[in-house]
Amino acid sequence: MSPRFFHTAAPSRDEDAFARLGSHRLRWSMRRVRLQEWLKSSFQQRVGIPLEEFWFQRWMKEQPGAARLEKAGLPRRSIEKRLGDRLTLHINPRNMIRDVNFKGVGGVRPSTSAFIWDGDWDDSRGDLRHGSRYEFITDLDVHRDDLTLTRRFQTHAAGIRAGTPWASAHEGILLDSEEKIQAYLGIYLGFLDDMARLGFDADRGKDALGVVVTREGRLLKINRGLHRLAMAQRVGLPTIPVTVRAVHRQWWDSVTADTTGQNALDRLAQALEGCTPETRPGRLDPRADQGPIEWPAPRGSHATKAH
Repeated sequence: MSPRFFHTAAPSRDEDAFARLGSHRLRWSMRRVRLQEWLKSSFQQRVGIPLEEFWFQRWMKEQPGAARLEKAGLPRRSIEKRLGDRLTLHINPRNMIRDVNFKGVGGVRPSTSAFIWDGDWDDSRGDLRHGSRYEFITDLDVHRDDLTLTRRFQTHAAGIRAGTPWASAHEGILLDSEEKIQAYLGIYLGFLDDMARLGFDADRGKDALGVVVTREGRLLKINRGLHRLAMAQRVGLPTIPVTVRAVHRQWWDSVTADTTGQNALDRLAQALEGCTPETRPGRLDPRADQGPIEWPAPRGSHATKAH
């Protein structure tokens, strides 16, 4: 099969930066991952998305089956297609401190294909200030003059000594030498310094920074873009863009008020403008609240803008 067969999208700038950390030992694993991604993408483009659009059009026109589709959660991609940038909000990253931690609801995750989520997921929250991504970025920043002192370096170096170097078939990375580990950590440190100097680059990374809306109309972070969020918090950016991926059904029902079609979408988009990050712990949090931290002073050109 040709390389084009496995190609799903142009590599991001982040992927280009990590390319030199690859190894021929991961060749077949990478091909398997790319094949799986190609099969998934092909099915979505040829079957999944057209089917979603067929039913979504019926919902837009209030035709038979519309109520059933809304009860199933409405297709996220169809809503994104129509609302586009109206789903993007601009927030202070240091206010975005809570994410959804599905452990508190038994690991039950709503479908990522649905835009309306049922359940108590929004009451189970993690604290990103004490999360692994912010701790990783902070460790890099503190030990920038000697990355061998970071916890991540020590962990990966121990893996080499044990004969089990860290590898990611998805990213095509094999850290089988201490030089590669330092280069890997140096890339992340470079991203951090670029953000401090140039601000947030929405073209970096594969995905936008996704958030979801709780039943109370507050924002919680979901996976994807957590490293970039941690960097924005560390350098003190005044604002970053986040994209709404799903909303709680109770909030959807309250803001759409039994409307449907374009009228419901317009009500949704207008209500999103007033959504702000959730900063409080939830009643189903799997871990006790660990409290605030002391943010470092904003750096670079953002020092006088952040607040």
